[in-house]
Parts: sequence; C-alpha cells; structure tokens
Amino acid sequence: MAYNDNFSNTKAIGKSFSNKNESSVPKNIRVLVDFENVLCDFEQSLLKSYRRKYPKETYIPLEQRKGISVKRQYADVSEDLGEKISSVYCSPGFISNLPEIPGACEAVDAMDKLYGVNVFIYSGITLPYEYSLKEKCQWVEFHLGVRWLDKIIFTKDPTLLNGNLLIDDRVSIKGVLKNPTWEHVVFTSCHNVRISVGTKTRLENWTDGAWRQIIRKARHDI
Repeated sequence: MAYNDNFSNTKAIGKSFSNKNESSVPKNIRVLVDFENVLCDFEQSLLKSYRRKYPKETYIPLEQRKGISVKRQYADVSEDLGEKISSVYCSPGFISNLPEIPGACEAVDAMDKLYGVNVFIYSGITLPYEYSLKEKCQWVEFHLGVRWLDKIIFTKDPTLLNGNLLIDDRVSIKGVLKNPTWEHVVFTSCHNVRISVGTKTRLENWTDGAWRQIIRKARHDI
C-alpha cells in the first residue's frame, strides 16, 4: 500500500515539474516578411530612377503616394505615365540595386537566430519574371547571405502561406483564404503612413527594436 502511495506522489511531482518547464520554453513561431518596402526601399528608389529617366514628366512625391499600386496612381494621372513608371521598375538591374531599408537585414537575421523563430521572405513576381526572380534572389544573397536563398517564397497570394506573423506594407491583404493563419503586422511606408490600421499592429521601422516586442507577444498568444 505504501509503495503505491509513493509511486502516485512521484508521478504527481514529475508531472508538475514537467508542466513548469513546458510553460517556460519559448513557443516556436514562423514569421513571414515581405520584400518590397519592408526589406528594401522600393518607393524612394523608384521615384529617383523615374525622375532621372523622365525629368520633364509629372511625378508624385512620396508624401502624396496613395495605395499599394504605384502604377495605378500614375495611370490615374494619365495612362502614359502608368506605363512609364512601370518601365522603370521592370528594367534590368532595378530590383538588384534597391537600397536596404535601414536596419532591416540586421533585424531580420537577428530575428531568425532567436530560439524557436523561423523567418521566411516572400514576394510576388513582377513581369518580366526573368528579371524579377533572378534579381530578388541576388538581392537577398548579397544583403543576407546564401543561406537565405532557401527561405524565399514567391507568391501573389500571401493568405495561402502558413505562419504566425506576416509583416507587410499593405494595410489590407485579400486572397483565397479569408482567415489566414497569421497575424498581420503593417510595416510603415510612404503610401500607408496616414492610414489607420485599425486593430492591427504597426511596425514603424527596424531600428528601434520594437520588432522584439512583437515577437514576444506572438509567442505569448500561441
């Protein structure tokens, strides 16, 4: 009888100890990070390149940018301008030479090295695809290293991606899945800075360390 009591107590103590350890271990999370306007400064570089190529044409200052599609906003001024702005970002060498958003690569690499955190980069494919695919891979390899080439996902619909957090400059993301697995974090860019993000979390930059708090919260919420 005494043997059974001791065995029962041992199991109870062991279970309590196990639960305590499990609660203190950080949860594994997957973070999905957009390429344009989150890692690299697409908007500012595009405006500079456009003005160099078409110095006499109408342009839209960054503080007047609205909406995710720069081509659509220029086309609203005139169809010809829409074609001209798209000719700039579709030209060879444009994507591979985009400047890094300050602190982006250091922060994303540090994030991926946190225990239990797995970061992937995702992006759509800009036509002509032979430039888009190649140059985005070149950019990632140059700025983050060759190991990150295995962590790039190309898709036009991020709702299909499985993750816990998604960091994107779009305020609204619509796709096949109406209820994706991830929580949407809005990264501040010229076209969304004056738009309310509602209940979503906004990440203003990569340099002040705010992303670390977002990771901590995501782990807590799992």
